[in-house]
Amino acid sequence: MTAPLTPPHQPQPHDPWQDPPSGSHAVPGGEQPETDDRRAELRQGAVIAVLLTVAGAVLGLLWLLLAPRVPLVSDETAVFLKNSEGEQAIGADGTFVLLALAFGLVSATAVFLYRRRGGIPLVVGLALGGLLGSLLAWGIGTWFGPTSDVVAHAKEVGKGVTFDAPLELHAVGAAMLAWPIAAMIVHLGLTALFGPRDPEPEWGVPYGAPDAAAPSASEPGAAFGPGPEGPAGNGKARGEWPERS
Repeated sequence: MTAPLTPPHQPQPHDPWQDPPSGSHAVPGGEQPETDDRRAELRQGAVIAVLLTVAGAVLGLLWLLLAPRVPLVSDETAVFLKNSEGEQAIGADGTFVLLALAFGLVSATAVFLYRRRGGIPLVVGLALGGLLGSLLAWGIGTWFGPTSDVVAHAKEVGKGVTFDAPLELHAVGAAMLAWPIAAMIVHLGLTALFGPRDPEPEWGVPYGAPDAAAPSASEPGAAFGPGPEGPAGNGKARGEWPERS
């Protein structure tokens, strides 16, 4: 007697071909973790850009304190440089560039130590934050520095009195790009030298190479294989002469 068959109108339990319930959908494996990682990197890149922009205020204050001043003097008819051969104007640009390079080095090292894996959003946040921080530093230095109204300042101090010229940048492009370029170069170098490495792929037996498990041609009977009676036969290899009785 055979077991009763399942009625055709009732699906079998744990049927892999059964349709999923309505409203459900299959999620490809691995897609959700990759999306979460990408969103986390975008958030981290945005946070880095904001922090570096705020750090630009520190750069502006340091530039304001360390940059050399350009001395001016007035004779009530015109304003002149007190020292026409002075290099204070170039020194102001050089001070800003050196400070920006130092900030780029420190910020790139901090970002690398924070996340050694790197990533495009982190590099973009590093470059964008350095650029915005440089713009903020430039604005702070010129805003809180000596006034830009030289004529009014000369009338205020009087004839023959030395006063400081406004703090300005002449090489604006180089000064604004020093921080982001230095940060990207340093971060790239640190990632190349000390970043995590991908595991080496395990290669199999090359095509055409002899298999170690296969019998060599020097073994007796290897070229002929087992006899016609199979592995359970008398073990005679093909090509051997049968023994005479």
